[in-house]
Amino acid sequence: MKRGNLVLIRFSALFSVIGAVLGAHMAGSGSYAFRPIHAHILVVGWLTLFAWGVYYEIFTISSKKLAVGHTWTAIIGTTCLVLGMWVYYLKPFDFSEGLSLGLYIGGGVTLLISFILFFITTFFITKKEDK
Repeated sequence: MKRGNLVLIRFSALFSVIGAVLGAHMAGSGSYAFRPIHAHILVVGWLTLFAWGVYYEIFTISSKKLAVGHTWTAIIGTTCLVLGMWVYYLKPFDFSEGLSLGLYIGGGVTLLISFILFFITTFFITKKEDK
């Protein structure tokens, strides 16, 4: 497994743990305030990053810069999106609304760019040979 694939898989695993902890917290506390954050962490952070890690294991991308750009926009976008959702909706800190909204929107835009880059990578692939 190449480094980029492993980075996506490890971040996916991290997001899965965070999502599971949030789910357990919501169940135990009876408060569902974290519901949208929990959902985004699991769907984008865990499932999508995992799927992309597997995608890079199955296919070779002829443009390494494109693959690296996609990987890091995925990780940064997911992280900033869920952190931005947390600080915008739950207001755990005394951040200005502009700062928390900027983090939320910036993460979402970065993640959107990642999805577009993923689409573009599909035009630069070859299937890896079985070893």
